Amino acid sequence: LRAHAVDMNGNQVENPIDLYIFVIDMNDNRPEFKNQVYNGSVDEGSKPGTYVMHLSAFDADDNTTANGMVRYRILSQTPHSPIPNMFTINSETGDIVTVAPGLDREKVSQYTIIITATDMEATSNLTYPASHAIITVRGHQRQITPMLTSRTPVDFEMNRSFMLKVAVSNQAHLASGIQSSLQSTADVTISVQDVNEPPYFPTNPKHIRFEEGVPAGTSLTTFSASDPDRLHMQSIRYSKLNDPADWLSINRTNGQIVTTGMLDRESIYVKNNIYEATFLATDNGSPAASGTGTLQIYLIDINDNPPALIPKESQICERMNKNVNGVNITAADADTDPNAGPFVFELPNFPTSIRRNWTISRISGDYARLGLRYQVYLEPGVYEVPIIVSDSGNPPLSNRSVIKVKVCPCDENGDCTTLGAVAAAGLGTGAIISILICIIILLSMVLLFVVWIKRREKERQTKQLLIDPEDDVRDNILKYDEEGGGEEDQDYDLSQLQQPDSLEHIISKPPGVRRVDERPIIPESQYPIRPVVPHPGDIGDFIHEGLRAADNDPTAPPYDSLLVFDYEGSGSTAGSVSSLNSSSTGDQDYDYLNDWGPRFKKLADMYGGGDDD
Repeated sequence: LRAHAVDMNGNQVENPIDLYIFVIDMNDNRPEFKNQVYNGSVDEGSKPGTYVMHLSAFDADDNTTANGMVRYRILSQTPHSPIPNMFTINSETGDIVTVAPGLDREKVSQYTIIITATDMEATSNLTYPASHAIITVRGHQRQITPMLTSRTPVDFEMNRSFMLKVAVSNQAHLASGIQSSLQSTADVTISVQDVNEPPYFPTNPKHIRFEEGVPAGTSLTTFSASDPDRLHMQSIRYSKLNDPADWLSINRTNGQIVTTGMLDRESIYVKNNIYEATFLATDNGSPAASGTGTLQIYLIDINDNPPALIPKESQICERMNKNVNGVNITAADADTDPNAGPFVFELPNFPTSIRRNWTISRISGDYARLGLRYQVYLEPGVYEVPIIVSDSGNPPLSNRSVIKVKVCPCDENGDCTTLGAVAAAGLGTGAIISILICIIILLSMVLLFVVWIKRREKERQTKQLLIDPEDDVRDNILKYDEEGGGEEDQDYDLSQLQQPDSLEHIISKPPGVRRVDERPIIPESQYPIRPVVPHPGDIGDFIHEGLRAADNDPTAPPYDSLLVFDYEGSGSTAGSVSSLNSSSTGDQDYDYLNDWGPRFKKLADMYGGGDDD
């Protein structure tokens, strides 16, 4: 606890102090075993003092005092054979050991003992808890099940049965006083059952040697198998199991192997000069059995591959001197000795410029040096230099190879400079200048084209239209894709499309419509300008004003005044045209044509008024 001293006003008058209270343990907990039943075992015939098992109990009291010190004691043993006290327990550790001889599993195989644990050094008057210890006596008698296995394969054709004598003995010495034989024996007869055994190849794998390049149809060997079932007289059939390059075939009846393709030592299927194929031999037993055999062909090398020049590309300085090295060259040959190196490197006689500019000097049997002749200068670029390479075969094989040599200007270290690398790529000084001029011309053309586009755009913006906006027919073309919503369009005001009952307000208006599809050629004042804002009347106003303008324009072509309207309106003042019948023979008054304007004057003269000619 922490105590504080304060005055009546709560002010601290002294420093706080800590008070420690120690709780003294009382013996209020009994020892408890972790398990109620413990199982142990001991060998029969064990000597006194042999460890059997361990028990432990826990007391929650202070184990530094007598309250928590646990002591163990055996209360009883069942059965009491051969004596009641065959075991004892260490009172402090809980270890159980034997105290007397005479453990015999055949007489007593299990003991049950009851152990108690107490505290206060066994002076407490509390009821002691108890635990059972079941001790099993292990005997030495075992059931032996022998298993016979053969060390070598058995053959029915060689031995149909085996007679064995089997003995069994005790590995450990018997206890003293026991009368018994040291071992027991038994006779065993083993009968061998006949099964169909697979054929086998006596020599497996079989090795043969042949030169590569033998033609197809060459007989290599006979790879035959034997059938161990000699008493059944079975036949054997041969087949090919694995032939990577498909070079071989085998006779089904006698196993003769013949080539179907040319053997090539340099093939990817040949490893370390050996080509390997696998064959199958199958008998006609029931069930059929088969065995495999491997044929290994060692291929002897012949000179059938010319050497190839290495490297294919290199670079060299454009000016050579005696102290500067050239290009080291060598060759690769797929053949082996003696059909490969040493190699012979030569320059061809044609073209003559090759030997005039280049030279080859021998370094070793497999290497040579290609370089420019002394005081020979070549323009920077890539040169193809042909070289003839010959191997050491009998007869030797030659190959004309080409090495691309990049000739370039070099620095003091003998390395190509940056400009030299560009020039050596096949572009001389003249070619580089030509490319730069072409690039400048192309950029100039692009710049001129951009300036022309800008100027044309400016002229287009400042140029006036030749057609008056009021006369431009394009301003009067409107496209409508909306056809309405059917019966839902009942709210539209269709009165604007209907002809009114009276035309007095239209006739009283001055002419205000002119043609919009062609500029008139007569004085402008004769055709008043149609206002931009639509007339307040319906479509009939527009029709009549257009008709009046057409009637007063005798210079316009007839097709310009042909207008088609689908809607005629209701209550039209125009009469029916059904009365105009060209085949009619009755009298017809055409005087009203004189009222239709100058366009119908010709018709009025022909049909209206006066007698027919």
